[in-house]
Amino acid sequence: MALSNSQYKTIIKGYEHTRDVNRSLLESRKNEVYDKIPGFRQLAESVSTLSVASARRMLDGDEHALQNLHEELEEISHRQSQLLVQHGFPSDYLAPLYNCALCGDTGYVLTTGGTKSKCRCFRQQEIRILYAQSNIQNMIERENFSTLSYAYYQDDDLRRFEAAVNLSRKFVQNFKKDYQNLFFYGTVGTGKSFLSGCIAGELLQSGHSVIYFSASGLFDTLARYSFDRKEKEALADFYDDFYSCDLLIIDDLGTEITNSFVTSQLFSCLNERHLRNRSTLVSTNLSLEELRDRYSDRIFSRITSGFTLCKLTGPDIRILKKRMAVTTTL
Repeated sequence: MALSNSQYKTIIKGYEHTRDVNRSLLESRKNEVYDKIPGFRQLAESVSTLSVASARRMLDGDEHALQNLHEELEEISHRQSQLLVQHGFPSDYLAPLYNCALCGDTGYVLTTGGTKSKCRCFRQQEIRILYAQSNIQNMIERENFSTLSYAYYQDDDLRRFEAAVNLSRKFVQNFKKDYQNLFFYGTVGTGKSFLSGCIAGELLQSGHSVIYFSASGLFDTLARYSFDRKEKEALADFYDDFYSCDLLIIDDLGTEITNSFVTSQLFSCLNERHLRNRSTLVSTNLSLEELRDRYSDRIFSRITSGFTLCKLTGPDIRILKKRMAVTTTL
């Protein structure tokens, strides 16, 4: 699954717009500083004068010209920082502005081999376009830690939900340094998908690549890749994204029609991502006993040994909310 030319151009134009906006903002900052700090403009303009003079000295054979220039420029930079702070500005107020410092808002970074590759920010935009059917953006707008509520839980259900929230927060906090997988299971409507959305939103904001699929949608896509020749070519990049994204979320496992193909593909997914140290989050309404009976022993073993298991219980919150809304209007 690759971007079309128009989709690629849309992303590139987005970077161009970002750079234009940041250049305009930086220019406004420069004018503000020039107006408020006497002599700052002259100090900034002296850089070009020194550079020209240094170039002439190098042409005349001065071996120390470049070193002297570096020292002079460093002194000017230090003086500029001092002036900014003295007049109430941050010392880096005139530093280049980037939404993504890794690629400088170009979408590409240099590899160790000297070639260009897509930056993480580009890949995430690409993933959002290619997997728009997951509706992940709509999900995380509704379901995030800021909209989280404990009001629908009581007693043991409340304690389980509190533990699940703490586990989710730690999962996000430690994501960069710890390889981990999560398995949310329990009764219908108890917050499993909600917490998945919370985690997805936090990781997306911190620049990680996240792909979200319902179980039925995922296995339908895998079936098209495996059995439809035309789709196989269109989905050529899908497998790489599927296995290499930072977090893969499989929601509502067990709602798909389970057969030998699904079982085989699910194990391959879990196993390959484990080998690559890529995190996976699975949610299901199945109990552990139902999971064991429905799928292979290898899948049950992989999940129970390689995932942190988190059980949620309680009433169906979606039904509870509807009842409360009806009661309020009466």
